[in-house]
Amino acid sequence: MKIHFIGIGGVGMSALAQLHAMGGDTVTGSDRLISKGYTDLALWDYLKKLNIALFPQDGSGLDKDTNLVILSSAIEEDNPELQKAKELDIPVMHRSELLAKHVAEHRTIAVSGTSGKSTTTAMVYEILAYAGKSPSVITGAAILSLQKEQGVFGNVYKGASDLLVIEADESDGSIVKYRPYLGLCLNLRKDHKEIDVLQGFFTQFVKNCQKAIVNVEEDNLKAVAAHAKTFGLHHGDIHPEDIRADGFGSDFVINGQKFHLNIPGLHNVANATAAVAAALECGVDLKTASEALEKFSGIARRFASIGSYNNIEVIDDFAHNPHKLHATIDAAHLRGKRVLAFYQPHAFTSVKMLTPEFVENLSQCIGKDDHIWLTEVYYPGGTVPEGVTSKSIYEGLKRNGVNADFNPCREQILADMAAAAQPGDILLVLGARDPTLTDFAKKLLSAVRHEQQSKSVCQECMLGNCCMAYHK
Repeated sequence: MKIHFIGIGGVGMSALAQLHAMGGDTVTGSDRLISKGYTDLALWDYLKKLNIALFPQDGSGLDKDTNLVILSSAIEEDNPELQKAKELDIPVMHRSELLAKHVAEHRTIAVSGTSGKSTTTAMVYEILAYAGKSPSVITGAAILSLQKEQGVFGNVYKGASDLLVIEADESDGSIVKYRPYLGLCLNLRKDHKEIDVLQGFFTQFVKNCQKAIVNVEEDNLKAVAAHAKTFGLHHGDIHPEDIRADGFGSDFVINGQKFHLNIPGLHNVANATAAVAAALECGVDLKTASEALEKFSGIARRFASIGSYNNIEVIDDFAHNPHKLHATIDAAHLRGKRVLAFYQPHAFTSVKMLTPEFVENLSQCIGKDDHIWLTEVYYPGGTVPEGVTSKSIYEGLKRNGVNADFNPCREQILADMAAAAQPGDILLVLGARDPTLTDFAKKLLSAVRHEQQSKSVCQECMLGNCCMAYHK
């Protein structure tokens, strides 16, 4: 077949595009980022290696030989590519329908939840792979070990067995289309939809699973936990004991077996516990699961250290909803004396719906000595709700007495953060989808280095040891 993906830059879309290219289909794709001039991204380079032709989102990638068009919920009805598909009478399928087809063809473990899906999916995959079960994986973030060991982009890999591990997205309701062998429900918080709507999605999802494992400690999942096996940080059929966590990892015990993680945060202990519960259902023993998780190096842009200078570390992280921001900032507190955070929201609808939740969570985790800088919402293109701005989050934080600033100019924020940084600080760059955020984190580290060197020279001046050549 010849398949065209509208919005191929999305992690879920690019994973399916790669899978079909690897399987012998002719694949093309378009993305708003290409239309906006982002032509040198690492993802584009990898897709081109798979002979995937890339186009601006203007309809030029579709022709009479295109057999199928795939789109996601982010694509509006007036999108020129969707209009071109209709003109050419090309069948259109939602991303979730294509993924559901792969789910039905495999013995699938589907990982769901408001937060932690990508990390837990990667953990389940790596445990099964380490156990010699040769699973496939389709997920929403690049798995670092796949990049290093297999030379692939990392958000998809085709194994030799019938096992498949996927990330099941609840944001648009597509989770109800999957009928997996095993479903994992990590958590459920308000995000994209109201709680009662999301509970309906998860209830149907659990009914569709042959087996399910649910976080028993999540109040919003109690109704579905009654019909499934359970896990939790403190309770459940599977739960850890003797948890010891610091800024670089954690140690814990499950049913007498010791575990060690090299990624920080109690949220990752919960993710690992869920992954172990799933692995046990697939016939993997605890010792093997422990060995696999000790080797687990994580996924892209999840507490990724960009580097440090003078004991000031810059960390790049994908956190974007209130629950994820809270977990990431808590993990940073385990690692540094003070947290200086930059946050760029990625969706106007998210800010419109969740401003009270953003304010509540950030007010809880930003300490009295910490500081957070907010900038305007990232806009890749598409529909913009009128009057929506991230200043509403900033204003709520200021009312709560949180040390916060708002500036639409990221370069000014970068300069302010670098000037404020002190040895022992953790500087966080937080946000999703914007491909320039990692580069921003790297620039921040450079600015910190320059600022610290300047302060060092000024200290030498005070001591009478100034190097005049430097000042010249």
